[in-house]
Amino acid sequence: MKKTVKPAAEKLGGMYRTVDKKLLFPLIACSIFSVLLLYSIYINKILPNVGSSYYKTQLVASVMGIAVCVVLTFVDYSSIARLWFIYGPASVVLALLTFTPLGVSPGSGESGEWRRWIDIGITTIQPSEVLKLGFLLSFSYHLSKIKDCINRPVHVLLLLIHALLPAAIAILQNDYGTGLIFIVMFITMVFAAGISWKYILAGVLASPGIIWLTWTFLMTDMHRQRILVLFNPNSDPQGYEWQQMLGKNALSTGGLLGQGLLKGTDYVYVSELHNDFIFAHIGQTTGFVGCITVVILLGYVCIRIIAAGFTAKNELGRNICMGVFAILFTHFVLNIGMVLKVLPVIGIPLPFLSGGGTAMVCMYTAVGLVMSVCRASNA
Repeated sequence: MKKTVKPAAEKLGGMYRTVDKKLLFPLIACSIFSVLLLYSIYINKILPNVGSSYYKTQLVASVMGIAVCVVLTFVDYSSIARLWFIYGPASVVLALLTFTPLGVSPGSGESGEWRRWIDIGITTIQPSEVLKLGFLLSFSYHLSKIKDCINRPVHVLLLLIHALLPAAIAILQNDYGTGLIFIVMFITMVFAAGISWKYILAGVLASPGIIWLTWTFLMTDMHRQRILVLFNPNSDPQGYEWQQMLGKNALSTGGLLGQGLLKGTDYVYVSELHNDFIFAHIGQTTGFVGCITVVILLGYVCIRIIAAGFTAKNELGRNICMGVFAILFTHFVLNIGMVLKVLPVIGIPLPFLSGGGTAMVCMYTAVGLVMSVCRASNA
């Protein structure tokens, strides 16, 4: 028995040593902090609609996500990518189910009629998060298959169609934030894959027209107003500016070290404090120090993912890393910019910190793919 246990223990020890702990541990720290933040919102009754199920769900999702991340480290990412014909269409179909009676919206107010979740009975899931993973892998595989002829017009057109499909689904859901994520993923990944400068220049020249068409025909009046108030501060303090003004107020109440997670006396109510505006709660509970720590941790993770892309053993691994970087960095910048009122409110959560089980598991899955790339590169 001892002879059997010893080799098994040695094998597990060897596997543990190959896990990129410098990438995984900062994310685990963020997840633990996330659970504490949601518990703080619940126990202090800052948001009446946030019950104990929120931090419990976050805890379960974090454990599940970490497990998936570690398991994926030891799975060949190339084998996963080759199954694009299964998970790619499946993620699209799952997203389209939000337009059926299965689609629900836990929110209320302006976004209450926008169905972005699916009710599966015991819980709800957000298909757009799964769609990001489907696009990440299928687009990475697509790029790797045409690496030597990427600049042929027909392939550029096919790449555009590939990216426009998920972006269009997100826009039809009135989820412009997620649509923007897909666009940034596309730009980052094709740039890293070696797209010709003539296409980049054409995109830059076409961007004013695209922006005008988006502003005129795709955006609702609400989205336009959310952008306009950034250029005209205090023009609508009781309307479109209200949430961001409360968010900045919450940040300012924390000072240098914050009021504490459990003993604050001046917590500020901000709608979606548990989700899109979690950074405001970080500010009021842990202060400037807590905010800077979060920025450093997430910034470090983004840099490490880019480094993994540069050292990947093949184009597919590099594409995956660049796609994951685009997801995390765009979420990171847009969310904090939204809370600081330098960017419009577009419903983008803060990775590994905002409440949301589907997002947590999917983010860890994406990082697990990066860790698989790292392990293969170091083998």
